[in-house]
Amino acid sequence: MKRLDVHLPGFEPDPADGPKPKPRRRGEHQRGEHQRGEHQPGGDLTDVAVAPFAQLPFTVLVTRSAKRRRSVGAQLVGETLRLAIPSWMSVAEESHWVDEMGRRFLRKMSTDRIDLPQRAVTLARRFDLPRPKDIRWATDMTTRWGSCTPSTATIRISDRLAPFPDWVVDYIIVHELAHLEVAGHGADFWQLVHRFPTAERAIGYLIAKSGDDE
Repeated sequence: MKRLDVHLPGFEPDPADGPKPKPRRRGEHQRGEHQRGEHQPGGDLTDVAVAPFAQLPFTVLVTRSAKRRRSVGAQLVGETLRLAIPSWMSVAEESHWVDEMGRRFLRKMSTDRIDLPQRAVTLARRFDLPRPKDIRWATDMTTRWGSCTPSTATIRISDRLAPFPDWVVDYIIVHELAHLEVAGHGADFWQLVHRFPTAERAIGYLIAKSGDDE
């Protein structure tokens, strides 16, 4: 069974959480309606919540722990995202962490489908651009879609792109590959970028997505 773990910086698993309760089937409760479980050893309570937004492909199971002070942890086991939070958190804070962890795991599932180094080699060969020495996903890039350091030939791609269409991800890769040859954004740079046939379409797509985030 596939299992993915994500913990925010400064938030580690809490051994006091104890055994995880068995999740109910998807669809038994609407978001905001929780089935309070019986007290677990140590004062734990269990909430059951349906995926908070339509594109989340798994059920969310929230465990509240009286022994957990501030840490928030999450594990994806099969089709169930198990979220552990302190018992003192409000419903609004719980909803926030369900959304936050849901997005993080959705991105993780999406990034796994794309082999960035292989895509970069393919696109560099296809459009006669330099190859990077290193290219990888960045989880902390919130204001840019990608970055390039020509001196070290390294490229970082925001994992926010991972759920987007492949041709949009490819455009950002080409954009950063072009920076390996031309650092600025002058006419010579855009001439390289527009070797990618759907560059203008991808730019429009990303502008629209940036507006959605505002």
